[in-house]
Amino acid sequence: MKLLVTGSSGYIGRFIVADAKKRGDEIVHLTRSKTERGEWISFDLANSPTRLPSADALIHCAFDHIPGQYRGGEGDDPNRFLKRNLEGSIKLFETAKDAGVPRIIFLSSRAVYDGHPATALLTEDLPLYPTSLYGQMKWDVEQALNNLDVIGTSLRATGIYGQPTPNSDHKWSELFADFEAGKTIEPRAGTELHGEDLVAAIRLVLSLREEQVAHQAFNASDIFVDRHNLLKAYGEHKRIEGLLPDAVSNVEKAEMDCTKLNNLGWTPRAWRGLREFVRAV
Repeated sequence: MKLLVTGSSGYIGRFIVADAKKRGDEIVHLTRSKTERGEWISFDLANSPTRLPSADALIHCAFDHIPGQYRGGEGDDPNRFLKRNLEGSIKLFETAKDAGVPRIIFLSSRAVYDGHPATALLTEDLPLYPTSLYGQMKWDVEQALNNLDVIGTSLRATGIYGQPTPNSDHKWSELFADFEAGKTIEPRAGTELHGEDLVAAIRLVLSLREEQVAHQAFNASDIFVDRHNLLKAYGEHKRIEGLLPDAVSNVEKAEMDCTKLNNLGWTPRAWRGLREFVRAV
């Protein structure tokens, strides 16, 4: 299989690339600079290429934002944010269609559901009214993809954890380092999904018939992780007696219902995945 991957050098993109290498797939990297072996096309959401090679699918992971920020990633320049992420994505999709790429997968976000109460069960058929520019942009890109004559699918992913490759950095690298250094850690909890499980969802979508996945969105989420429990497990594994943050006892987080994707054959690894991750780092 030949795959065009935007943001292949980014955190999520590296999970996709690692999986493709294991399968012997051909990757065309669409990134600002060449960091991987293989075919590379200079890509920036502000200056999307006017031509793309033919491929089996495009996987769009690239996202232009202030480092470390998703909601609020526009900073003080919302127009620039939208021009790059919304207009740039639409132009990319149209270029891929013109190149004869039959399938496009867009990495969306649970932020499209912001605005629903914490007691809501988040299903894909809910009306959407995102409360952040980030969430609104993701929803607008989803709609643009739905209106394009390709097999387009959006994956509404929650937070992604894990190591794309052994010994690589991960989303909690700094958190673990601060814990080992004895620093005070802010209490926090949220929904998480292992990066390899997200890749499994992408692979599943690529394998299914057009009528099963075209012009649709799928939730991709798994477990609710509290930093207190995460660092406790990490400390026990590393035999570190660090200062644990308080458990977040009263947090309310709406649940993403993944039944639609589960019914197609997707099963994330749940707590087994988190335990394996902690033992591996």
